[in-house]
Amino acid sequence: MSAMGIIYDDRYLKHDTGLGHPERPERLVAIRDIITSHNKLISLKPREATKKEIQWVHNSDHVDRILEMKGSEFFMLDADTPMSPGTTDAALLAVGGVIECVRQVEEESVSSAFAFPRPPGHHAETNRAMGFCIFNNIAIAAEYLIKEKNMKRVAIVDYDVHHGNGTQHSFYDREDVFYISTHRFPFFPGTGSEKEKGEGAGAGYTLNLPFSAYADDDDYRKSFEEKIIPALEKYNPEFILVSAGFDAHILDPLGGMKLRKTGFNFMNEKLMSLAKKCCGGKIVFVLEGGYDLKGLQEGVESVFESV
Repeated sequence: MSAMGIIYDDRYLKHDTGLGHPERPERLVAIRDIITSHNKLISLKPREATKKEIQWVHNSDHVDRILEMKGSEFFMLDADTPMSPGTTDAALLAVGGVIECVRQVEEESVSSAFAFPRPPGHHAETNRAMGFCIFNNIAIAAEYLIKEKNMKRVAIVDYDVHHGNGTQHSFYDREDVFYISTHRFPFFPGTGSEKEKGEGAGAGYTLNLPFSAYADDDDYRKSFEEKIIPALEKYNPEFILVSAGFDAHILDPLGGMKLRKTGFNFMNEKLMSLAKKCCGGKIVFVLEGGYDLKGLQEGVESVFESV
């Protein structure tokens, strides 16, 4: 069995971010074009996450606020993060879609999976939306593996150009989730220095690999070969989750980096190979950033080609 499961749903397009916003519905339309050109993908159906599941990561005030705003008019939660009438439904399906990918891989219905949620998730903090993100999709999925599947070691690898502050903070004092991030630094959101390594029981279970602007394929390759892969091999995860942001692509208007498709191919092949070695191939990719449509398509293709 080598088919990759995918979660894509047109209801994610109903999260309207407004004119000129980089995290726009057209991103998923571009991805849909790539999906339809691949015949070895298994389409999975998302479901809405429950309030209980979302509260594994987020506090009740934040969750209630988003639920109460269902169907409300356009509203800015912060300077970057809009709500529209379709946002609450999309956000619930975003979390539930990622959980469904994880469940199907864990239960071996598919060998691996890629979820394409909108809104994205890795900036969302316990108590608030942030940086285009409403709920932290991948952090909630990690909690699902721990709480519902009794896992003791889940790895999250985040190669979005922005540091996943919300994901890091969710597990900073824990050893059951190893959070690894490559990102531009200093850059939004301002977190992710090499000194941030976890605390308490989580000391040593956060690994930040900050890059200066214009980092390229060779820089990422070196980080993966010398730091990320050895650290993952030592941790020996039972499941790997990937925050797959493609905004480090050379074409991206926000990232200021120089990764090409060959760089993404290298990272994804390494992660896929490691998953097969450590955890029976159990790996789920979750879409985060990526704002140039061609760069986004190339990034998604690089994941499909790694299967």
